[in-house]
Amino acid sequence: MTHPLGVSRPDLEVTDLPTPEEVFKVPRIGKVELFKFAVGPSLIALGISIGSGEWLLGPLSVGQYGFVGVGWVILVSAVLQTFYNVECARYVTATGETPVVGWGRVPPGWKLWVPLSVFIVIFAFIAGGWAASAGQGVYALVHGDIPPAGAEEPRLWAIALLVLVFLITAAARRVSRALELANWIMVGSILVALLLIDLFVVPWELWWEGIRGFFTPAAPPAGITATQLGGLAGFTALASGLNWYVMGHYRDKGYGMGHRAGYIAGLRGGRQEILASGVTFPDDERNRGLWRRWYRLIMVDMWGVFFVGAMLGMLLPTILMAHAVNLSGQQPTRATVPTFVAAALGDEYGQAMFVLALILGVLILFSTQLGIFEAMVRVTTDAAHATSPRLRRLIEGDPRRFYYPFMIVLLIVIAVVIHLSLPVALVEWSANMSNLGALIYPFMLMYLNSKLPKPARARWWHHVILVLNFLFFGFFFVNFIADFVGEPLVTF
Repeated sequence: MTHPLGVSRPDLEVTDLPTPEEVFKVPRIGKVELFKFAVGPSLIALGISIGSGEWLLGPLSVGQYGFVGVGWVILVSAVLQTFYNVECARYVTATGETPVVGWGRVPPGWKLWVPLSVFIVIFAFIAGGWAASAGQGVYALVHGDIPPAGAEEPRLWAIALLVLVFLITAAARRVSRALELANWIMVGSILVALLLIDLFVVPWELWWEGIRGFFTPAAPPAGITATQLGGLAGFTALASGLNWYVMGHYRDKGYGMGHRAGYIAGLRGGRQEILASGVTFPDDERNRGLWRRWYRLIMVDMWGVFFVGAMLGMLLPTILMAHAVNLSGQQPTRATVPTFVAAALGDEYGQAMFVLALILGVLILFSTQLGIFEAMVRVTTDAAHATSPRLRRLIEGDPRRFYYPFMIVLLIVIAVVIHLSLPVALVEWSANMSNLGALIYPFMLMYLNSKLPKPARARWWHHVILVLNFLFFGFFFVNFIADFVGEPLVTF
C-alpha cells in the first residue's frame, strides 16, 4: 500500500505506527519516562531559543525602551511560534520526512522548494552573530574585561567554539541524542542560574513590570525601529517562519513514523541509513489511537517544555537587563549588549558576579550556536540525500559521509563571515531573515497537513493560526526590506 501526497516525490509507503513504548524501549510511558525518554526535540529548540533573542535582542530592546509596548510582541510571537512548531512536528511524526524534504511535495515540486529552502536557512543563519557574541563572552572570561572594539581575539574564540560543536557531533552515537543531553545540561543550568540571580538581585517591582509587559497591549515605544522590533519578534522563542529547520529532530527522536525512517548517526554510532522518501500509517482504529498518543507527546514537548521554557528564557534575562540599566545609568548598545549585564553586575556586586554572568552568557549563546550550526548541516544533508540518487550511491547510503565534510566547509565560511560586522547586527539580520519564512512556509504546511491520513490532519482553526503567523511575522519582514532599501512602511 502507498499513500499519495503532493507532487514530484514518491508516494509514501504505508505501515503501522510504532507504539511509544516500542520506540523508547520502556514497558510504559509514565511521568519519569516522559521526561527521561520522550521529551527531546523541544530541548534542542529551546537551547537555540534561549540565546540570540533572549540574551541579545530582547534585553537590548528592553534595556533601551522598557517593557511596555515590547512585552506583548514577545508573548504573541511565542504563542504563534509554538503553534507553528506543533504543525511542523505533526508532518514529521505522520510521515517520517523532515520538513525540508516535505516541501518538495508542494507544487511545482522539489526542484524549486528544496534548494530554495536550503538557501534561505543558510542565508539567514550563516552570518554567525550568535558565534561571534559567544566569542566576546569567552574573551571577557579570559581577560577579566570586555573586549575592545574591533578586537580579533573574540572572533578566534568564536571559531574555536564552532570546532567544539563539530567535536560534540563527531563524538556522538546519535547526533540528536547528543544535542538533547547537552541541552538538558545547558538549558537546565541556564534557567536555574538565571532564576537564582534574579531572585537575589532584581527588585520585585521589576519582576512585576516584566510580567505586566507581556500582557499590556500598547503601541511600540517611540524611537524603536521596525528592524529592531522585527528582530525581537523573529528570534523570540525560536526563528518564526524558519522554525521548521529544527523540527526534523522529531524524526531522529523516533516520533511516530520517524521511527521507521532512520536518523543521522554520529561517528561513534553504527552505520544508519535514512529512507529517501517517507512512510505513513493506515486509517484504522489501532493507528488512530496510536496517533492520538503521539500527538499528545508533541503537545507536552512543545507547550509543556518549549513554550514555558521560552517565556522564562525571555523574562529572566530581560528583567536582569533592566536592573543592569538601573545600576549603571547607561543603556546597552549593539556593541556592548553581549557583556553589558556582566559588566554592570560586576561593578555593583564584585568580580565573582561578573564571572558568573559571563559564564551564563557564554552558555546561553553556545547552546544557540550548537543548535543552529548543526541544523544548517542537517537541513542540507537531508535535502541532498532525499533528492539525489547519485549522492546516495556515492555515500553508499551513509549520510555521515556528506554531513561531516559539509560541516567543515560551513565552519570555514562562517569563520570568514563573522569578521564582517558587529555580532548583534548579524543577529538582527538573521532574525529578520527568519521572518521571511513566515511569508512562505505556513501555506506550504497547510497544503501538506491537509493531505495526511485523516487522523493526522489539522483542524480548520490550526490553519487560521498559521495565517496569523503569516500576517504577524510577514509584516515585520516586509517592513524590514522597505527599511533596508529606503523608507520603512511604519515608524514608531
